[in-house]
Amino acid sequence: MNLNRLAYFAAVVDAGSFTRAAERLGITKAVVSQQVARLEQDVGTTLLIRTTRRVQPTEAGRIFHARCLLILREAEDAFDELAQAAAEPTGTLRIAAPNDYGTSAVVQVVTAFSARYPACRVELTLGDESIDLVSGRMDVAIRVGWLTDSSLQARRIGTFRQLMVGGADFAGRITATEPEDLARLPFIANMALREPLLWQFSRGDLERRAVQMHATISIDATPAVLAAVRTGAGLSVLPDFLVRDDLTAGRLIHVLPEWRLPSGGIYTVYPAARFRPPKVSSFVEMLIAAEQRGSIAEAQGPMP
Repeated sequence: MNLNRLAYFAAVVDAGSFTRAAERLGITKAVVSQQVARLEQDVGTTLLIRTTRRVQPTEAGRIFHARCLLILREAEDAFDELAQAAAEPTGTLRIAAPNDYGTSAVVQVVTAFSARYPACRVELTLGDESIDLVSGRMDVAIRVGWLTDSSLQARRIGTFRQLMVGGADFAGRITATEPEDLARLPFIANMALREPLLWQFSRGDLERRAVQMHATISIDATPAVLAAVRTGAGLSVLPDFLVRDDLTAGRLIHVLPEWRLPSGGIYTVYPAARFRPPKVSSFVEMLIAAEQRGSIAEAQGPMP
C-alpha cells in the first residue's frame, strides 16, 4: 500500500476539504483527489462523503482515519529514531546513580564514554536517595534493587547477588553453620536499605530461613559499610559487584555460601519521552556491554 495515500486521506479529513489539504501538503488539489480515490479503490469502500461545501468521512472512514494516524505516527517515529541513531552524542549527559554501583561500575563507563565522545560532557550525581528525574534535570538514572514505581520508563540491564560477608581477620570468630547462628555475631546494618536487619536465606528449592540480625553498628552509606566490614567490625550484606575484588584478593570471606540471599536487578530509568537522544542511548549501550563483560567473567571464574 502507498503510505502517501494514507497521508493525503488523513490531511483531507483533518482539513475538511481537498483544497485546504492540498495547501497544507504543498501539492495540487487534483493530485490529492486522485490519490484518495485510488485509496478507496484499494480498500474497496467509500471513505469520504463529498458535498459542495464540505468533505466528511463515512463511518468506515472515521475508523480508518484513526488507524492512519497511528500508522503515520509510527512511520515518523521510525525515521526520527534512525536520524537520532546516526547522530553523534553532544551536549551534557546528566546521570544519577547509587554510591556503590556508581563508584564500582558507572564511573568506569563514564570515563570510556568521555574518551569516545569528547564533544559530550558528563555530570554524574552519586547518592543513595532516589532523585526525581524531571526536577533534577537528569537524562538517565541507574537504580539497583527492586523497582516499586510502575510509572517509570525503565530497562533492566543486569542482575546482582547479595552476599553475607566478613573481613578476613574476622573469619576466626565465625562459627556459624546455619543462618540462625549469624544472629549472635556482630552485624553492620546498612541503613540505606529498606529492611537492613531482616534477611531471607534459601537453599535449593525448598529450604527457607528468615533471620533477624542485631546491629552493633548502623551506617547509612553502602561504601562506608564495606569499609567497616574490611576492618573486621562485623558481618554485613553487600552486593557482589562491590565485593568481588575483595573476595578474590582474600580481604573478605563469603559466609555460608551454600545459602543464598535474594538477588536484585540493575535498571536504567528515564523521564517520560518519545525518543532517547544519542548521548543517552550510546551511554546505556556502553553500560550494558560492561555488565555483560562482568557476567561473562563471573561465569568463567566463580567468586571464592
